[in-house]
Amino acid sequence: MTFRTILATTVAMLAFAANSVLCRLALGDGAIDAASFATIRVAAGAVTLGVIVLPRWLENGRTPADWRTVLALYIYMAFFAFAYLSLSAGTGALILFGAVQLTMFAVALRRGDRFSGLSWTGLVLALAGLVYLVSPGVTAPDPLGALLMAVAGIAWGSYSLLGKGAADPLEATSNNFLWSIPLVLATSLLFAGDAQVTRNGILLAILSGAVASGLGYVIWFYALRGLAATQAATVQLSVPVIAACGGVLLLAESLTLRLVIASLLTPGGIALVLSQRTAR
Repeated sequence: MTFRTILATTVAMLAFAANSVLCRLALGDGAIDAASFATIRVAAGAVTLGVIVLPRWLENGRTPADWRTVLALYIYMAFFAFAYLSLSAGTGALILFGAVQLTMFAVALRRGDRFSGLSWTGLVLALAGLVYLVSPGVTAPDPLGALLMAVAGIAWGSYSLLGKGAADPLEATSNNFLWSIPLVLATSLLFAGDAQVTRNGILLAILSGAVASGLGYVIWFYALRGLAATQAATVQLSVPVIAACGGVLLLAESLTLRLVIASLLTPGGIALVLSQRTAR
């Protein structure tokens, strides 16, 4: 693995974690409502990615939209924002990426992949971590927020699986962001009564969409050229840890024992599964 690949991977993981921190920072302070945050994030990401792929579109035209991936992206964006009305940055990221990986493993099982006994142990550990994280207790996350983030994770996992066969992932992502704009606008109209927008909230949403999402995905696509599939899946397990650290440092969130234990069980279990699939 080259230094450029390592650098690009590190920057991409920081960008992915930044989405959680930026969203929580905007919503936690009441700087913007969830629907407006999702709308501005998608629009900013679409503009950033559109500028990058515009020369290709002018030369070759745009490819038709795949409404399954557009819908999956929209569900992720909307449910992600509403979940962070009540979740901490680290907790939300752990539920999100746990649900993403478990969704992809479930699809692999349905398609006939065979897992070893150690792989099943890893899956049990991963599920146990998530169940422990959301189980009732003083430090348990809000149940509705956890459910919304789990749905966002399932949507993102589905989006990743649907997009695996794209000939040009960057162009496909740009197209999906662009076609998601009407859907998030409709959501903003639906929740117009809760609209609350400040300059700081708009700025945070733009940073999330244009930088952490738009440019973050571009850098991630570059990093993927130098990563094996299992490496790409494994490095993403660092995102909840980075987001939790960002929440503690930037948002003054408490690092609970429950979150620490869940952060060891869930990513650790998933990493165990990935290691076994690599060996096989």
